[in-house]
Amino acid sequence: MIERGLPMCTWIIEKADMEGSAKGPDGWFNLAHANANYDHPYDAPLNHALVIDFVKNPDKPEGRVAVEISPKSVKRLITSIQTALQTGEREHALG
Repeated sequence: MIERGLPMCTWIIEKADMEGSAKGPDGWFNLAHANANYDHPYDAPLNHALVIDFVKNPDKPEGRVAVEISPKSVKRLITSIQTALQTGEREHALG
């Protein structure tokens, strides 16, 4: 499920339900969803960044892991994720 939401300058957030885990300062937690938006980062020294929040509980800001990534880094990461997924699925199908 993907839905549109709010925050930052453009006020556009893409939200996706997640199944999996993330590790925050208090250890591992189950993911509820992830938010992604392209805007001005909070911390990264970039003019614009892709900001991704992996969220445990949307009502508690401490229950999340956030990353701010440059556009070039995002494109490299997308390629790496696609390659790893395709290779993993192919290799595990053989076993």
